Amino acid sequence: MKPSIPKGTRDFSSSEVAKRNYIFNIIRHSFENFGFQPIETPSFENSSTLMGKYGEEGDRLIFKILNSGDYLKKVDENLLTEKNSQKIISKISEKALRYDLTVPFARYVVQHQNDITFPFKRYQIQPVWRADRPQKGRFREFYQCDADVVGSKSLVQEVEFVQLYDTVFSKLGLNGTTIKINNRKVLSGIAEVIGASDKLIDFTVALDKLDKIGKEGVVKEMLEKGISEEAIEKVDPLFNFSGSNQDKLASLEAMLKESEEGIAGVNDLRTVVNMIEELGLTSAFLELDVTLARGLNYYTGAIYEVAAPEGVKMGSIGGGGRYDDLTGIFGLKDVSGVGISFGLDRIYLVMEELGLFEVVELPKPKVLFINFDESQVLSKIKAIKELRNNNIKSELYPDVATSNKQQKKQWKYVTNREIDIVVTTVENGTLVVKNMKTGEQEIITVNELINKLQ
Repeated sequence: MKPSIPKGTRDFSSSEVAKRNYIFNIIRHSFENFGFQPIETPSFENSSTLMGKYGEEGDRLIFKILNSGDYLKKVDENLLTEKNSQKIISKISEKALRYDLTVPFARYVVQHQNDITFPFKRYQIQPVWRADRPQKGRFREFYQCDADVVGSKSLVQEVEFVQLYDTVFSKLGLNGTTIKINNRKVLSGIAEVIGASDKLIDFTVALDKLDKIGKEGVVKEMLEKGISEEAIEKVDPLFNFSGSNQDKLASLEAMLKESEEGIAGVNDLRTVVNMIEELGLTSAFLELDVTLARGLNYYTGAIYEVAAPEGVKMGSIGGGGRYDDLTGIFGLKDVSGVGISFGLDRIYLVMEELGLFEVVELPKPKVLFINFDESQVLSKIKAIKELRNNNIKSELYPDVATSNKQQKKQWKYVTNREIDIVVTTVENGTLVVKNMKTGEQEIITVNELINKLQ
């Protein structure tokens, strides 16, 4: 049987790993520059930690892990006969792969609250898993790069996250990204003024699909969820909001004047928009998007989503928001948090499409010792040890060439790996060194080579 990997997962070649590490390093450096500290959490959590935190759609996409041993032994026979997977799953699976990094982070904060200094700024770069239908830019195993602050309600954090997005995308050369921002209080206010407060979750889940299924699809889904035609008619202006961010704020203020919560959301947005306009952004644009909802139930304030530069067909490459009481689900009340995530895999695909990886070099030795003479192997290994002690990447071609064909194979290896410096011979403390870029050859000592390369 031909070997294969599960759908929605990928192998990465050396060059792909180098490019991904390039992105990771820029994100990690930016996180630390903004004062965030790294943590890591397990790949899998207790099911009770994850289930019920992402809404109905999210729960459905969580990968469950079967209990070890004879997991069916303790299941009631009547349940087995009934064949109801939802009822059986809790009996046969107690753990699940993490769906995102935010809920495990909330669990971490509660569990380690006595060891944490608040406000706590953490970043986390780890893989997550979702039982989603694989397609371009959507995988079942993928990395998230998250930064969160818990223990502060200040809107300065919201401003900082806009700046953090702008900083990372500027360093990656991803100019022209759009950082979309909205506020869940605004969406709650809209639901209130159209008389659909009891359908807030259905309303936001449907609205969040606007860019995927269009206005007609959103309206259809809202009707199916029991939102009245009259309410949908009142929300119609949302689909046509235009003008500057300040114009949109003014329109929202007029639309939500009867909703205290809605106006609070408008005021929050205005503070962030005004500060960003004053500070300026390097390469990104900040856009108030009144239809931005993000489907996750735990958001309570600001919500973000980042769109790739115009002309690149890709879903969001980043997103996040404020959650006022996510830790409350684990027993720690009134700890407000806000965070964002970078979609590493989608960012990679966008950069690939835009040809932004020219600066990324595949890790390779600076010096290669070719191996044509068994008697010189130990001398070459000693020289390599000296070079490595001075942080010069070096290696020896492992197999001794005993024929012209094998010698040609070693020179081909040099060419394929684009190695700059080749040592052909080591004798009496001197090296015969060839510069592959210029073709020049010289006889020098190890120390002279070290000085030259440093």
